[in-house]
Amino acid sequence: MSKMRDRYELEHLYSEPIRAFRIYLKQSGYTPSTQKEYMRESLLYLESLNGISPQDVGKLHIMEFLSDKQGSAGDKTRNRSLSAIRTFYMALMDFEIASKNPAAEVKKSKTEKNKKPTYLEEEDLSKSLQFIEGRYKNRNIAMFLLMAYCGLRVGEVHRLNLKDLKKNRGTIEVFGKGRKWNEIPVPEVLLDYLLEVEKERITPYRVQEDAFFVSQKGRRLSIRQIQKIVNQTFELFKKNNPNINDMKLSCHKLRHSFATMLLKNDVDIRVVKELMGHSSIETTMMYTHINDEQKKKAMATVNVPVNVIGELK
Repeated sequence: MSKMRDRYELEHLYSEPIRAFRIYLKQSGYTPSTQKEYMRESLLYLESLNGISPQDVGKLHIMEFLSDKQGSAGDKTRNRSLSAIRTFYMALMDFEIASKNPAAEVKKSKTEKNKKPTYLEEEDLSKSLQFIEGRYKNRNIAMFLLMAYCGLRVGEVHRLNLKDLKKNRGTIEVFGKGRKWNEIPVPEVLLDYLLEVEKERITPYRVQEDAFFVSQKGRRLSIRQIQKIVNQTFELFKKNNPNINDMKLSCHKLRHSFATMLLKNDVDIRVVKELMGHSSIETTMMYTHINDEQKKKAMATVNVPVNVIGELK
């Protein structure tokens, strides 16, 4: 039996859950690449059920499926599959197809959990701003600042609409993961840039287009276009700063830098969780880095009782 035939039969057998998951991913604001990846993982999972209804499956089957994944491809692939399956069941619960999420009880691999995100120190983050270029420089700076100093995901910048900027309140409303709205206070400098971008904004060809960030053709900037602008900025930054040349920098690393900066400035982790739009405090805990300078400062507070043990002879 060909793979095409398998896929057709799978979609026929599980038509309702698959349709619900597609709608859920689209409405929840997942990026096209994540939607594609999660659909692929969910179809592999459904294939493993051999005709059993997803709502009749327990934790054991999911762990067996993930164990096979981990054995052939490693922890990272296992955890990506788990995220997809968790989201799949969230969709089924949302559409009242399932009453529970058996994947919610399955733990992620410890290897992935302990991995620290890459981030820029506050000084380097500030320096990188000097290398933002382009014909629409104010627009590019505003997008960069939203990710680096408000913690927005690239998809959230892409989805930002004119009505989401609350000028009187000095905030933006962000539509994030899990179809949740999050109101974020905007630093005054960034607010000035957003107001300027709104003034300079090209009138879209489509009257109903409400996108805050548009291209030179008046269309909503795609995620790929935003990533390209940020990547070009980092390429220039690296050429002029050899000390960060080996770092893999991207839009998401700006978000990592924002979270780390807040925690280093002693902002309550519960507040950071809300600003980042995390569903769990465990996710926010990944950003509690301890660097060498902090270790030195901590050890400087330790007093060894020389008067008791005596001087070294």
